[in-house]
Amino acid sequence: MTARALMLQGTGSDVGKSVLTAALCRIAHRRGLSVVPFKPQNMSNNAAACPAGGEIGRAQALQAKAAGLESHVDMNPVLLKPQTDRDAQVVVHGQAVEVMEASDYMARRDRLMGAVLTSFERLTAKHDLILVEGAGSPAEINLRARDIANMGFARRAGVPVCLIGDIEKGGVIASLVGTKAVLEPDDAAMITGFVVNKFRGDPRLFDDGVTEITARTDWPCFGVIPWLSATARLPAEDAVALTRPGLCEDGIFRIAAPMLSRMANFDDADPLKLEPGVTFDWIPPGRAIPRDCDLVILFGTKSTIGDLAFFREQGWDHDIIAHARSGGRILGICGGYQMLGRTIVDPKGVDGAVGEAEGLGLLDVDTVMKPVKRVAPVEARCAMTGEAISGYEIHMGQTDGGDTGRPFALMDDGTDGAASADGRIQGTYLHGVFANDDFRRAWLAMAGGQADASLSYGADVERALDALADGVEASIDVDALLMTAQPPGWRPSAE
Repeated sequence: MTARALMLQGTGSDVGKSVLTAALCRIAHRRGLSVVPFKPQNMSNNAAACPAGGEIGRAQALQAKAAGLESHVDMNPVLLKPQTDRDAQVVVHGQAVEVMEASDYMARRDRLMGAVLTSFERLTAKHDLILVEGAGSPAEINLRARDIANMGFARRAGVPVCLIGDIEKGGVIASLVGTKAVLEPDDAAMITGFVVNKFRGDPRLFDDGVTEITARTDWPCFGVIPWLSATARLPAEDAVALTRPGLCEDGIFRIAAPMLSRMANFDDADPLKLEPGVTFDWIPPGRAIPRDCDLVILFGTKSTIGDLAFFREQGWDHDIIAHARSGGRILGICGGYQMLGRTIVDPKGVDGAVGEAEGLGLLDVDTVMKPVKRVAPVEARCAMTGEAISGYEIHMGQTDGGDTGRPFALMDDGTDGAASADGRIQGTYLHGVFANDDFRRAWLAMAGGQADASLSYGADVERALDALADGVEASIDVDALLMTAQPPGWRPSAE
């Protein structure tokens, strides 16, 4: 069978491209197709370690799960991980290759089209259907030159496009019609239809809107998707999702987590947010860490020294030290672990600007940033609870000191993390630890909380993916949409 491909692009960011790609992956997988997700270029500090090595965006790892596959670097050949407002680490085929300023990357990104097409071709040789996710919006025509993420890829690879509009943001008619208006005719010709996403209420109330969009664009509508509650139970790719309310509001064990400016892998929190005995509170900039919380978690960051300065600007250093002095518990994960130590030194600027900084001094450890990045799945055992842990590491620092003699986890090739003498302050480089149900229950019990013995996080994600697929399948013409998928190299008849 000849492989076919279809690309989902959006009228803007956070319109639901990642979630709909995951839904369509699950739908196609349930229909017996060998389907694989693909995102040419992603920009996210939420990354996943692939079993065969390397890292990709967390969204593509979730899409792989929806497709019944292990994640692989070919699913996201170019990953940009912002370190400051001006530069980002560039990851190609899962490996960090350089740090570039945004202006330099934009001027030279077309050099990466070869890497993108190599991955795409490898996937087309192995699968029936490739579902491609765009980035941002093709309407950003100021970025069209040297584009590898949207129409630049679609045109080069010959992949038809379905355009997604988000009605929840407002102005969906203008965003869809306006996209057609600003695109070059040859780019617009790649679009075979559109979907309206996140409608609240009776979708039939938007029938006239669909008619207007179709009349003004000549694109057919594949359907109007309602706002689906299952999306709240899936890992979020972007930090914009952190402000959404959690699922637990009457919990008794209170967790607070400051929202760092370059926070990474914050989906580590998702299993905790599902626990009915837990109240999880993201603390936005400008708000103090609550004095009555039981646990403060410092999550990972793409720029530890930079985010430590940001942390102090909010006054959170005083809050967390007061929390520690009053006997509160603190957990630092990856960059958060590094912040809890005495010093952080970055002699080559591999994690931001060259420099060093005093840490919060709550753990007797020091960190030196190294140019070699460790990216690997990890099997370990918690040193305090004895429970098995499956997780992963993505970091550039090496942390040593007296408190590492009380590790967080024991591995075949050594130890991970550190703990204070009383065990109330802990740090670890391991991501994904709370997705392990037995560990999560034991660790919360040790910390004074209580977990739901019946909650299986992995099973909950699978149920959410199925519910998401059911909702999408019930609201759009999936058969018509998938019929627009074409073998690579396709060109519209008008071109």
